[in-house]
Amino acid sequence: MAKQKTQQFVAKSYKLTRDVAPLSFMLPTKHTKRFTLLHFDDETGTNRELRYARNQKSVYVDEQDTNALMEPIIFEDGFLHVVKENQILQKFLHLHPLNGKKFVEMDKAKDAAAEVEELLVEADAMVEAKKLSLEQLENVCRVIFGTDTTRMSSAELKRDVLMFARSNPKDFLEVVNDPDLKFMGTIQRFFDQGILKTRKSDREVWYSTPNNKTKMLNVPFGGTPPDMVASYLQSDEGIEVLKHLEGLLD
Repeated sequence: MAKQKTQQFVAKSYKLTRDVAPLSFMLPTKHTKRFTLLHFDDETGTNRELRYARNQKSVYVDEQDTNALMEPIIFEDGFLHVVKENQILQKFLHLHPLNGKKFVEMDKAKDAAAEVEELLVEADAMVEAKKLSLEQLENVCRVIFGTDTTRMSSAELKRDVLMFARSNPKDFLEVVNDPDLKFMGTIQRFFDQGILKTRKSDREVWYSTPNNKTKMLNVPFGGTPPDMVASYLQSDEGIEVLKHLEGLLD
């Protein structure tokens, strides 16, 4: 007959999520009107009140005696370390409704894998940034920063793109791999050279050529002038307009 495996008790560490991360954070340890501390018990089909008391054998209030000794749970510098001897606290943290929202259990292997993935994305972004031609650098700067690149040196362009790629690798790769990158760069040039202008806090786009000072389009809530202009110029109506505007570029 095979021996039953003995349960292994180990120390565990927890960390606050990025949207919390203060120097110190006190976790609610009992059910109150201000904070609901309940856990749905699948076996009984009921919500059971939780409470942390180190001298008790259960985290459920209905299984605790009248001698429960309360003590605070405090994350220091964003972390909480729980020794293996304090299994009641480990279970309480596992069932706590803020688990996964305000704090998570640390998993070194999982954390390392996530960090490796982030580093690989950053490396890919830097490689792509280094390969960009001057024209591509200009288009990326126009699209990402809305920058008039005619006033920037090639070194300034490359520096700004490399810094953005390092700080925002996913966003950078999305822009670089966009098949409409060159087209969107052209749209920004229309604005940079004053061929198109916005009015009314970017809610309208107007032509601004010697022979045309009329309104092109309205920008709906949530939209941006470059995106709306791009959509219009790719329509059947806008194709001839695009050719005309391109002919006005320096």
